[in-house]
Amino acid sequence: MKRNILLLFTFFACITVQGQTPVRLVDLRSEHLDRPIGLDNPVPRLSWRMEDGRQGAVQTSWRIVVDEDSLNVVNGCGRMWDSGKNDSRNLLVAYAGKKLQPFTRYYWKVICSDMEYKETASPVSYFETGMMGMQHWQGAWIGDGKDIHYGPAPYFRKEFKTGKKVKSARAYIAAAGLYELYINGEKIGDHCLAPLYTRFDRRNLYVAYDVTSQLQNGDNAIGVLLGNGWYNHQSKAVWDFDRAPWRNRPAFCLDLRITYTDGSVETIPTDLSWRTASGAITFNSIYTGEHYDARLEQKGWSTPEFDDSKWRGVAYRSVPSSNVTAQQVHPIRNVKIFPAVSFRKVDEKTYIYDFGQNMSGVTCIHVSGERGTEVRIKHGERLHPNGRLDLSNIDVYFRGDKEKDPFQTDILILSGEEDEFMPRFNYKGFRYVEVVADKPIELDQNSLIAYFMHSDVPAVGSLESSSPLIGKLLHAANHSYLSNLMGATPPIALSARRTVGLVTVILPLRQHFITLMELPFTKNGWPTIVTNSSPTECCPILFQLVDGDMVQTTGWTGLVLLPSSLGISTSSTVIASP
Repeated sequence: MKRNILLLFTFFACITVQGQTPVRLVDLRSEHLDRPIGLDNPVPRLSWRMEDGRQGAVQTSWRIVVDEDSLNVVNGCGRMWDSGKNDSRNLLVAYAGKKLQPFTRYYWKVICSDMEYKETASPVSYFETGMMGMQHWQGAWIGDGKDIHYGPAPYFRKEFKTGKKVKSARAYIAAAGLYELYINGEKIGDHCLAPLYTRFDRRNLYVAYDVTSQLQNGDNAIGVLLGNGWYNHQSKAVWDFDRAPWRNRPAFCLDLRITYTDGSVETIPTDLSWRTASGAITFNSIYTGEHYDARLEQKGWSTPEFDDSKWRGVAYRSVPSSNVTAQQVHPIRNVKIFPAVSFRKVDEKTYIYDFGQNMSGVTCIHVSGERGTEVRIKHGERLHPNGRLDLSNIDVYFRGDKEKDPFQTDILILSGEEDEFMPRFNYKGFRYVEVVADKPIELDQNSLIAYFMHSDVPAVGSLESSSPLIGKLLHAANHSYLSNLMGATPPIALSARRTVGLVTVILPLRQHFITLMELPFTKNGWPTIVTNSSPTECCPILFQLVDGDMVQTTGWTGLVLLPSSLGISTSSTVIASP
C-alpha cells in the first residue's frame, strides 16, 4: 500500500515538473526603453523581468555582460562590462563598465539564478548611444529669418549624394518648436508633437532615428517642416505664453551621420547650404488649431527631384540653450483610430460628427469641393440643445481673435481636387466635431475620422473585477489620464485648460504606475520640472508671466511627492538629472 502511494506521488510529481513553464528572462530594457537609440546617459540603467510561474519563485543572483560585439555577448563575454555574479534580487542595475562612446551600439544580456540556484540566460538586447555631449554636434542651428509674428510654417530642404554603399545612417534632430523630418519624400518615424515640451531657454531635446533604409544610392534629399508648439505661442490665453521669455521663431539643428561599409563616416549637417520656403500651412497653434491652404502645397518638396530654385537661403540662429540632450521617452503618437458613431447633415454646408468618446487628439478629413472653399473643422466636448457644437465650457480661458484664430478649430482651404488634411502641430480635446463650409460640400460618415493622441506608454498591468462598474471606472480613469499624457507631467486636459497644481497628479500617478509603463515619460518630465524652477519658487507645470519671467502655479509639495511616488513604484533611488 505504501509503495502504491509512493509511486502515485512520484507519478504526479513527474507530471508537475514536466508541465512547468521554463524560467525565462524577458522585457530587457535600457533606460526603461526597448532597444533604444540615441541614449545620452553615461551610466544607463538596465532592467529585466523573470518569468517563473512556480510558487515562491524568486531571483537569487544576476550577472550582466556588455560588449560591442553581439557574438561575444552570446558566448558570455563582456569586454565593456562583466558585472560578475551578484547575489541580489535587483531587477534594475546601473551600468558600471568602461566609458561608453558616442554613436556606438552596445549589446548586453543578463544571466540570473532562480529559487533553486539554476542559471538562465536572457536573449541579447542592445542600446545605442547618441551625442553624449554638445561638443559632438556638427550642424548649426538654422531658421528662415522671419519674426515671431509671421504665420506660415517654414519648410527646409537639403540635397546630397551617397557614392558608396551605406552600412547604417542615423538622423539626430533638435528643434526649438516642433518638427517633422522627411528623407526622399518619406516621413521619418511616427512621432507627433516632437520634441517634447521643455523650458526652451534652459533645456532642449533631440531625437535620434535609424534612417538606413530611407537612403538611396546617388541623389538624396532631407526635408524638415517646423511648427510653433509652445516655443512660439502666437495665440492669446490667460497664461500669457505669447509673452514667454524664450519665445522666438522656430529653429532646428540636424546631423545626418552616415556610416559606409568601408568604415568611413560622413555627416550631412545643417548649414547655410540649406534652402527654405513657406507652404500650405499658413498658421499653426498648439493651443487653437492649424490653417492649411491646399492650393499652396508644394508636392515632392522633400525629394531630390524637386525644383527649389524659387526657395531662398536660411539664416543662422543661436543655440536656444546650453543644454541639448536626448529625448529618452515613449513618444507621443496617434495611438487609436475612432470612426464616427453617428453623423448628421444640418444643411449642405454643415455637418455634425459624434465619435462616442471624449479624447485628446486630432481629426483627418477627406473632402472635395470648389477651389478656394473654406472649411472650418470645430472640435468640442458637448452640444447645444439644438444639436450644434457648444464650446462655451472650454474656451473660457482663450483671449484671441475668435474669427481669425478660432479656438479648437482647423481651417482648410480646398484645392479643387480631392483633399486630405490632418493637423501636424496641434491637438484638441473633443468628442463632437462640427464641419462648416462657406460653400456647399458633400460629406458622409466616413469623411472624418478621429485619432486618440497621447504619450504611447505600454500597458504593464490590469485590474479585473466582477463588478462592471469598477471596470468602467478604471477604463474612464485610464482614458482620462492618457488624454493628459503629452510628454511632460500635465495635470490638466488641453480642452479644459484648468490651472491645477502638480499635487493633483500624484494620486493618479501612483495608480497608473500599476497599469502603465510611464517611467521613461516621468523621468523625462522630471528635468523639465527642475529646469522650470526659479531660485526662490518651486517647480512649475503651468506658468504665468510675472515680472518678465514664467513662474509656477503650484507648491513644493508636488516637488517632494513626485519623486516619492517614483521611488515607491520603482524601488529606484535615481530619478533623473537636468
